[in-house]
Amino acid sequence: MRQSRKPATVSENPSDPGYPTRVAAWYSVFVLMVCYTFSFIDRLVIAFLVTPLKHDLHLTDTQIGLLQGFAFAMFYSILGIPFGLAADRVNRRRLIVLGVTAWSLMTSLGCIARSFTTLILARMGVGVGEATLAPAAFSLIADSFPRDRLSSALSVYSMGVQVGAGLALVLGGLIVQTVTHMPPLDVPILGRMAAWQLTFLLVGAPGIFIALLVSTIREPPRSRASGSELTPQNVGFSRAVFEIRLRWRSTLGICIILATQAMSNYAFSSWCPAFIERVHHWPKSQIGLFLGSLNIVVGCLGLICGGRLADHWLRRGAADAPLRVGLVGYVGVFMTLVPAMLAPSIGMTMTLLVPAVFCMSLPIGTLFASIQMIYPNEVRGTVSSMAIIVLNLVGLSVGALLPGLLCDKIFHSELMLGPAIAATVALAAFIGSAAVLVFRGAYCRDFRASTT
Repeated sequence: MRQSRKPATVSENPSDPGYPTRVAAWYSVFVLMVCYTFSFIDRLVIAFLVTPLKHDLHLTDTQIGLLQGFAFAMFYSILGIPFGLAADRVNRRRLIVLGVTAWSLMTSLGCIARSFTTLILARMGVGVGEATLAPAAFSLIADSFPRDRLSSALSVYSMGVQVGAGLALVLGGLIVQTVTHMPPLDVPILGRMAAWQLTFLLVGAPGIFIALLVSTIREPPRSRASGSELTPQNVGFSRAVFEIRLRWRSTLGICIILATQAMSNYAFSSWCPAFIERVHHWPKSQIGLFLGSLNIVVGCLGLICGGRLADHWLRRGAADAPLRVGLVGYVGVFMTLVPAMLAPSIGMTMTLLVPAVFCMSLPIGTLFASIQMIYPNEVRGTVSSMAIIVLNLVGLSVGALLPGLLCDKIFHSELMLGPAIAATVALAAFIGSAAVLVFRGAYCRDFRASTT
């Protein structure tokens, strides 16, 4: 009776010659995870530079929110579709190498910023480079694993979110604490450089080594659904739109869920260091060590558990397994992160942040996998890039901007950052949970249709 509960086509043969060897597949995941890690370090380093940026460039919390969210997300999103189309047509490994080099250079160029305008241009450039990674990596990993192992593989890849955020916090806190009291330095060619400018240079420099590491992975053969007439040569944007129209309900649901999940994560990662500094008066190095360790240890544990849970439910016949994990994560975040931001003592906040980070991490990899499971390979890069546009324009832009905006325009106090983060997270959890319940039926139908 157990066998009858498992769809016959859910578990593909892992020894299928169309897939790379297990060692090669997991090596690719590891390298791409390292790449993703450094992309998040470059992306989130501003979270620890809030105070010196506000002082030296005379910025408001709203402008800081724009730097952390909109400046990056705008070009990341605009170029997502052409890079997604490229991922469906060209060598994905080479595309990622090009992107890593570009975003690392633009991160380093933040060291020459002398105004809000020049810094926002540098952050836009970081977004341009990072736009290459996600669609190419998702497509490459989906061609390396059978579907009932894909959630685990993409959850390991997504550990780059937590490791990157954690290292950004730990290293950012240590670097900023170390160089804060240093006088401005006279750097050849670049001129006089403040401590926060030096941080950008140090964070961007390792990019050349990451690009060399990515060049060592293998490009897997592109899988094709049985009977599919699609090929990299005849597929294009119009074909991707056609495939989306066939699955528009489930795709809309996934986009809403991804966006609101990202909204919670970016509200927390962008503003929690400033919250602890302002309200509880911890030094930057101590904040970075605590939050960074929390992201790396608890966040990675949440990702692994989320991927394993989705794969387990999928093998037992639950077509909506990735979305179920998302619902569990939303409920957990609402019950832990919101009270953590409102707690009267730092001890209560620290205690509640442990399960909060676990729950925030739980669905990241499974939600990315949910798209790959219902689309043919030939349009996965393009469709993934479209989903990432929504994720960033809503999740990153709103998540990074809304807490600062609430502080400036509603609460009129920097010390109300905790309630501002809590309100943002509560809103995201409500919308995301509702989307799971509304769209899970459509997703199940599309999932089962993709196995026939």
